Amino acid sequence: MIETGSLIRSLSGRPAARNFHNFVINEIGLSIVTGAFPVGSTLSSDQVMMETYGVSRTVLREALKTLEAKGLVEARPKVGTRVSPISRWNFFDPQVLSWHYYTKPDARFYESLFDVRRSLGTRSASLAAQRRTADNVRVMKYWLHQIELNQTSPEGHGLACLEIHRAIAEASGNSLLRSVTGVVELTLALAIKANSSGDTNGYFADGLLLHHALIAAVEKSDPEAAQDAASAIIELDNEQVVRLLTPA
Repeated sequence: MIETGSLIRSLSGRPAARNFHNFVINEIGLSIVTGAFPVGSTLSSDQVMMETYGVSRTVLREALKTLEAKGLVEARPKVGTRVSPISRWNFFDPQVLSWHYYTKPDARFYESLFDVRRSLGTRSASLAAQRRTADNVRVMKYWLHQIELNQTSPEGHGLACLEIHRAIAEASGNSLLRSVTGVVELTLALAIKANSSGDTNGYFADGLLLHHALIAAVEKSDPEAAQDAASAIIELDNEQVVRLLTPA
């Protein structure tokens, strides 16, 4: 299971602690999503993969079971383990989403990501304004302060924004809305990636102002204003991600 925030933390280049089970899942899953292992292709034999990744048969098979649960592969008797059609992939799985950070820019995929984030993110903000508690608001203000402190840190900024989203989702009282954290994290990571050599300070400053407006609306129990602020935040990130589609 991938830890929330892992993708954004990786933007700093810090290597994750190696766990053989997770290592194999990541290596094979990333190869599938990026196309190194094409849809319909059959993976190498257990023996070859054991040697390639330096793991035991038990670790390999457990990793393949995990990938099968994510919809990326399917094991067939006398055929082997085959890469599943994209239509079977579980795109709401945070790890499957995180691997898409490393794929080539895809306009249709980006459009789909933001369609989901718009629909659920604005609804989450509206409900949060109606159902929030004083504790919810305190958590949001803490992470808002972290955004203020991380105006020059892509990783710090991204993590603080992600935590505000999680706090908004928690305040909404809808457990299903909390399950789309992976979509938010990927869109944030892509927006930061688009700004890696651009006007990061302008993007961060605009984001800070909009998050101030969002939390103020939630605190005032104003669903319409909260929804508008959430929509503006999403559009800001969308504008940045679209830049990835334009050749440098």
